[in-house]
Amino acid sequence: MQTNGGENNGERIDHVWTTSRTARQIYALGEVEKTDPSDSTLPQGEERSEQFVLEVSEYFERLDQIHINIRSTLAHIRKSRIAPSAINAPPPNFVPQPAGVGTPSLAPASDHDRDNENAFLGSSGEDQKRGLQEERVNRDAWRGILDALTRLKAAQEQERASQMETDA
Repeated sequence: MQTNGGENNGERIDHVWTTSRTARQIYALGEVEKTDPSDSTLPQGEERSEQFVLEVSEYFERLDQIHINIRSTLAHIRKSRIAPSAINAPPPNFVPQPAGVGTPSLAPASDHDRDNENAFLGSSGEDQKRGLQEERVNRDAWRGILDALTRLKAAQEQERASQMETDA
């Protein structure tokens, strides 16, 4: 770019572009060759500017929508007076209840009672993390096992009684 002569490649440059260092730099930026990849689908010439305007407009509309959503969410939080502590992120490695709701835990009186309870129930600390739905499934499974064992025991007693009658 020629700044003193006012000409560039046979074209006359407006003297405004030569008045300051910043103006010359801005002019030089306009002369940078296009560096689109060979497989670019962007049009050239006037259509390129129109396409740029469309894509930038779409980008800013999306940004504006995000901005509106964030502001309305914050307004909703303020209006419903949610405690700030509820908005804070949970501590690292926090695992929420699987079903979102847990069963009330009855705390044993001592560590000895807790050990006996865990041994009796066959449970461990992992079971304390089950949600309400998981607890219900577990309860129903144990009820099913109890029902099956009760029927099995009744069938065995009936079989013994019938054997005793045939032996007698």
